[in-house]
Amino acid sequence: MAERKTRRKSVKKPCPDCQVGQVSESFQVGGRRKRVSDDRQEALCLTCLGTGEATD
Repeated sequence: MAERKTRRKSVKKPCPDCQVGQVSESFQVGGRRKRVSDDRQEALCLTCLGTGEATD
């Protein structure tokens, strides 16, 4: 019999911290007295490095 040389693609698990590779974070504004802004900014997820997939 011939050997099978194809591999089965692994099922990729989603990242536990984000869904799409980005997370929204609050940020501080102001001169001397820093205060948290009501707005949010998007940041790269450090767990999956923006891929949206969990590492093995």
